[in-house]
Amino acid sequence: MENELTLKRFIEIRRELGFTQAEFAALLGVSTTTADIERGRTKLSGKIVVELFKQFKINPLWLFGDSDNKYLESSNTSVIPKVVTVDSADRDNMVLVNAKAAAGYPQNIADTSWYQQLPAFDLPIPEFRNATYRGFQVEGDSMLPNLKQGEWVLAKAIEHIDDVNPNKIYVVVLQDAVLVKKVIKKPNSNNVTLVSLNETYPPYEIKPFQIQEIWQVNSKITFGIDATTETGLLRQLQESMEELKSQLKKPN
Repeated sequence: MENELTLKRFIEIRRELGFTQAEFAALLGVSTTTADIERGRTKLSGKIVVELFKQFKINPLWLFGDSDNKYLESSNTSVIPKVVTVDSADRDNMVLVNAKAAAGYPQNIADTSWYQQLPAFDLPIPEFRNATYRGFQVEGDSMLPNLKQGEWVLAKAIEHIDDVNPNKIYVVVLQDAVLVKKVIKKPNSNNVTLVSLNETYPPYEIKPFQIQEIWQVNSKITFGIDATTETGLLRQLQESMEELKSQLKKPN
């Protein structure tokens, strides 16, 4: 029978990753449920230990109580682009992933031919040199006021999660979604927190292994620019406040 700590840690991993006993069993290639393993009736096989490492970077030594580091390689999870596209002169070009294409992006992330159907261009501007860039269309309102629905962000590839800056915006490609968020790595935590600028959307935590690619937003393409400046809006607001004050002061 496994020692209690190992079983406790096995259960902890499953719950932390958000899997039911049946889902976890299917992922690990064992019988229909992990219930017997968790009760100590079935041995935690070497195959399962290997799968936990391969799929989730779980440290086998931690599992057996010989280490305090739950994850191996978690800080070095590579989020480098799976495919880099080039033009006819072999120069990196910028593929544009519109909202419709974004729905299929995570599943086709390593398929070179899939990228060839997307529009691509080159921007001869110094800010877009010496790195790989990709354009993504913004969906939804979770990044208001900075990014509106339908705008495009142009973003630079990041190699490691450790390279993220809490003050920047990122395109985060998960296993099933493409999101535009702030990315926060808390000290002493293996989790990564994704934060929306629109405060009606709560932040949520993910595991590093769930991330396929990260792109740092460095600019955006916007539409419908009008001549109302922020200072103009501020002045309007001040004027209406003054008017309101004077009305309140008037005797009834």
